[in-house]
Amino acid sequence: MKIHHLGEENSLLNHFIREIRSVEIQGDPLRFRRNLERIGEIMAYEISKTLDYTTVDVRTPLGVAQTGVATDGIVVASILRAGLPLHNGVLSYFDHAENCFVSAYRKYTDETHFDVHVEYIASPCLDGKTVILCDTMLATGSSMELAYRAILTRGTPKRVAVCSILASRRAVDYIASALPPETCDLWVAAIDPELNSHAYIVPGLGDAGDLAFGAKMD
Repeated sequence: MKIHHLGEENSLLNHFIREIRSVEIQGDPLRFRRNLERIGEIMAYEISKTLDYTTVDVRTPLGVAQTGVATDGIVVASILRAGLPLHNGVLSYFDHAENCFVSAYRKYTDETHFDVHVEYIASPCLDGKTVILCDTMLATGSSMELAYRAILTRGTPKRVAVCSILASRRAVDYIASALPPETCDLWVAAIDPELNSHAYIVPGLGDAGDLAFGAKMD
């Protein structure tokens, strides 16, 4: 599997990553969500460079110009709920894309142990399409793997671009081993070295879902 670590290069992307990490800035949910969307827009642009294209004629008021147009059928898929702002950012660049949503959550057996459950999926047929599978955080990689297995019940994609803003090194290694490298790539903005005892990324940014949408009842 090819790992696209976009944060390794200096760009405006790192400005938005700094802001979503900062405890001084995180208190504004609107700004937090918008920064997630902006990162999604940047990642969508980078992913677009790897699609298949054809050349078409475009009539202008003064003549005819040729331009490259992507031929992939795009489906933007997200894991609820933290993946929604990232989803919206990607979708704003792939404005003709179809959409897929997967509900996955942690069910704790005690303070430090949990299983990941998938409860719900809403998806078009995925046969032959390019799926951009979004989740803001990749902590262990288990939710992403289960979401990937879940969407395969809706068809066989041509390729899957796994898209995450912040991942642990453990999750990157896990996804690279769990998903087929022939058809799957991983796109990530930043990779952090550790997980704590509750499987939260360190230094991370906290709970992206809570920061974007407010605290939830356990």
